[in-house]
Amino acid sequence: MKSRRSISRRQFIRTASTAALVTPLLLSGQERTASLKSGKSRVILIRDLNVLDENGQPRQTVVQDMLDSGIKALTGKSDPQSAWKTIIKPNDIVGIKNNRWPYLRTTPEVENALKKRIMEAGVKEANISVDDLGVLQNPIFRKATALINARPMRSHHWAGVGTLIKNYIMFIPEPSAIHPDSCADLASIWDLPMIKGKTRLNVLVMFTPQFHSFGPHSFNPKYVWKYYGLMLGFDPVAVDATGLRIIESIRREYFGDDRPLNPPAKHIAVADMKYHLGTANPERIELIKIGYDKDIFV
Repeated sequence: MKSRRSISRRQFIRTASTAALVTPLLLSGQERTASLKSGKSRVILIRDLNVLDENGQPRQTVVQDMLDSGIKALTGKSDPQSAWKTIIKPNDIVGIKNNRWPYLRTTPEVENALKKRIMEAGVKEANISVDDLGVLQNPIFRKATALINARPMRSHHWAGVGTLIKNYIMFIPEPSAIHPDSCADLASIWDLPMIKGKTRLNVLVMFTPQFHSFGPHSFNPKYVWKYYGLMLGFDPVAVDATGLRIIESIRREYFGDDRPLNPPAKHIAVADMKYHLGTANPERIELIKIGYDKDIFV
């Protein structure tokens, strides 16, 4: 632990960036399978008007149904249990990386739905942990063989949007080290030993994305859109790129004109072109839409 804490800001950026430029990031077996069979990265978008109750809170049973529909469509399996067994093994040690920003969390409902299916795949509860800020000290994450990456999308002061790519920022000792140039090099984090090749599933929570904000940690319910969605994929860049298209379309709908994000969310394209983490090109993304399709924006 002490050796990780001793990494300086300059050392981290130099080491991670160089590694990513020398060798393309190794994706997990599931990510390679999803991309190679069709030649495209598969992204599942599920929407259900009933996912939010009268108080705007997620309904656990609906969230579970949405997640189950998504994982079946992503893997091609007929039931969620079989689907999960293709990506999680009983001897896995699983870290569920959430996002705990109080205004827009991953939500306990999503976390519970994920944990339920992981345990049904044979993983002991003692070998599962859900964490955000404490991942570097968390013993489960430190010895994890599998990661599940789950967070909501929202506008972001430093990165343009908070994304699945960005969700691993807490795996570095100085998160602010990655802030320069609109957090362009966020994908370099995915090449660190605690992460590389371990991500089995990416879940972008789009129940109520925030599409506009001002300043650090800014939240205004005026700029929250009820989208009623979940997105799943093995390729985090493809999921984030699709989510970004939705955010940009929501902004056009709300403001009545093109109003670019400030700063621009350049880290998604950089993750593709520089770090080879996945694809941001819509022509190389197989988007499967399930459920409610009004104002879907993609």
